[in-house]
Amino acid sequence: SPDRPAIAMKLLPRLIPELPEPRPAFEIFVYSPRLEGVHLRFGSVARGGLRWSDRAEDFRTEVLGLVKAQMVKNTVIVPVGAKGGFYCKRLPDPSVDRDAWLTEGIACYRLFISSLLDVTDNIVAQQVVPPPGIVRYDADDPYLVVAADKGTATFSDIANEISVGAGFWLGDAFASGGSAGYDHKGMGITARGAWESVRRHFREMGMDSQTTDFSCVGIGDMSGDVFGNGMLLSKHIKLVAAFDHRHVFIDPNPNPEVSWNERARMFAMPRSSWADYDISLLSDGGGVFARTLKSIPITPQMRQSLGIGEEVEALAPTELITACLKAPVDLLWNGGIGTYVKANTETNAQVADKANDALRVNGSDLRARAVGEGGNLGLTQLGRIEYAAKGGKINTDFIDNSAGVDTSDHEVNIKILLAGEMAAGRLSLADRDVLLASMTDEVGAQVLQNNYGQNLALANSDFQSYSMAGVHEDWIQRLEEKGILDRDIEFLPSSEEMRARRIAKRGLTSPELSVLLAYTKIALEREVLQSDLPDDPNLSDLLISYFPSALQQRYAGQMPQHRLHREIITTVAVNRFVNTAGITAFHRLSAETGAVAAEVIRAQMAARLIFDAAPLVARIGELDHVIDAAVQTRLRLEVRTVVERATRWLINNGRPPIDIHGVVDQLAAGVQQVLESVPELVQGREAVAYRARLARYREEGVDEATAAIIAALPTAYAALNIVQTARRGGMDVVRVARVHFTLSQRIGLDRLLVRIVDLPRDDRWQTMARAALRDDLQNLHALLTAEVLATGKAGASAEEMICRWEQANPAVAASVMTLETICAGRAELARVSVGVRIVRGLLPAPS
Repeated sequence: SPDRPAIAMKLLPRLIPELPEPRPAFEIFVYSPRLEGVHLRFGSVARGGLRWSDRAEDFRTEVLGLVKAQMVKNTVIVPVGAKGGFYCKRLPDPSVDRDAWLTEGIACYRLFISSLLDVTDNIVAQQVVPPPGIVRYDADDPYLVVAADKGTATFSDIANEISVGAGFWLGDAFASGGSAGYDHKGMGITARGAWESVRRHFREMGMDSQTTDFSCVGIGDMSGDVFGNGMLLSKHIKLVAAFDHRHVFIDPNPNPEVSWNERARMFAMPRSSWADYDISLLSDGGGVFARTLKSIPITPQMRQSLGIGEEVEALAPTELITACLKAPVDLLWNGGIGTYVKANTETNAQVADKANDALRVNGSDLRARAVGEGGNLGLTQLGRIEYAAKGGKINTDFIDNSAGVDTSDHEVNIKILLAGEMAAGRLSLADRDVLLASMTDEVGAQVLQNNYGQNLALANSDFQSYSMAGVHEDWIQRLEEKGILDRDIEFLPSSEEMRARRIAKRGLTSPELSVLLAYTKIALEREVLQSDLPDDPNLSDLLISYFPSALQQRYAGQMPQHRLHREIITTVAVNRFVNTAGITAFHRLSAETGAVAAEVIRAQMAARLIFDAAPLVARIGELDHVIDAAVQTRLRLEVRTVVERATRWLINNGRPPIDIHGVVDQLAAGVQQVLESVPELVQGREAVAYRARLARYREEGVDEATAAIIAALPTAYAALNIVQTARRGGMDVVRVARVHFTLSQRIGLDRLLVRIVDLPRDDRWQTMARAALRDDLQNLHALLTAEVLATGKAGASAEEMICRWEQANPAVAASVMTLETICAGRAELARVSVGVRIVRGLLPAPS
């Protein structure tokens, strides 16, 4: 109508020709004489913050850049990425009247929120209802949630007031982080999530950030959420320098305890700045300097702590900040706003953060050993890659600071769960708010577990970066073919660059692996959500365990009716799969077996239960700072390898859909029996190999019990075939296992298997051929074991049964000699293929 204060239009950008990539699924454009705004969503269920933008000409470009980062950040939560921004066109001058400026900003925010809801479907009495007075061409689309962002940190209650007043179905779940929600700053959750990355980086460097003093340079000040909380997460931080838009803080040789206490005091002080720091507590040669100064004297202590040349006597504030960014410290902690690090190949104009052009450095200039990205966009992606390529420890901002959006998503989903109870009058608003508050610590712990899991996944991937470079390239190509990934947009190396890296014995850097990890989850979530996996009763525990224990006890029966129950199950299942199986597991297993994502995930879940993987990985985690980090990674990869092989076995030996609990009931007890008996069962070369693995783990400091289990895993994979053979013949598992391992030594199957495992896997065809040969050999081994058992007499030993079988098969002796010759040479596809054919020839001809 003519008297409307704003016009809102909803678009489907993927149907608009010539629109540049990336294209969101939905876009709402809001126009008014007072403001312009845009909201971009990459899926029907999407979330992200709303920004009060100061970029009049290109606020959509700003929002598009933010939503691209939000897409990969949101892989740990149910919704995909969304982002919104608005620009106020009639703002008073804040230097003249800040209250009037803020009042107009809030009014514009209200108008923007109301306009978004004007073109958003509602849910009334479980039915989707289009908004009145509009023309709608798209399908039902009722899920719209928002969150705080730059300039709107305290506006969530305003958004929820509008939502409740409009009767929107989400009520005060519309905007997370309000007064009736989880206070991110109070929880310190974003900083705590990023600190999980810091702890992992330090663990890989052989340091414990919680017990060992370390030097740090920070971006931000103690009034900020991420910087302030972050700089209180260890009492061993030696903050030698920090800066924000007002001051430069220098403390060349701080006392960790004294400086921590002073930072804590400032954090508790409303709207503090570095000017509030008690300078009497600073070490010699330090100070707090306003950025308005023309020149700052450089003391000898500054030169030493910041790595400044002896000839430098004074620096301008911008030059001193640049020196701080380049300082040779243990950690660079970004908790501020702005982009301070780019790549040599980038110009400042490409970075599009003009305010910090004078400060910005290149990734190759950083001398910090590790970077923690509590804030967004502190480094460009190419800057991260450049820094990582020279040995710096870094992930990406969307990996490090995902805990905030993860907490918000938990809040929204909890409120959706409880909305039905409130509508039925069984739960009052006041009681709900008390319940929400009581679960704060548990929600925080659940969120941090996601950060921990992603960091472990990246540590594993980084460890294998070179050896898996060919497989990574193959997976990138497959994602491109599916239209899911654009390697140019995501700054992933070209195929030519990947070939050059492999020649130089290098693979993807951690920032690049972070992107590939995220897109792996995006691809799997899309496929799984369209499958029957979220409806599998075997996965119902994933839905229940997503919620805090208080809700599990009281509302487990209502959880299957949660409007997003399928999305929650999908998110949890995919995150657990990728974090534990690795970036390329689905790619390889699906290519080798033809299985779809749902079946690969089912099989992997069953395999982890059969081999009791979760408790074993937890035991390895308890060895943090007891043994070397690289040893821990090798131990985790041993567990992952046996689980992956078991996953493949279950796919190849079962019919979809796999009954997870059914196969676990059939196989787990027998597999554990074989695993525990490996030291007594193996003999000959396999016994030597087992004892060598065990001795190595002992020497590396692994406790006896864990070392024994991990050392047995490469051999224990055979337990699947052993248990299956025992079940089919109604035989004792250990008796079958003795024949299995004795036969392996007699024929030389163990040596042939080693040669197959040694085959290269530089591309998908080599990988598939290697896997097929390995599976063929292990299946043949099982069939031969069954043949020996069938010809043996009751009560005979394994050796006696094999001797009787050999006497009945004169070709065995010649075959053994030929296999010895094959295994004595290099691992070549032709040689081992002939070897597998020879083994097959030992079976009786089919009748």
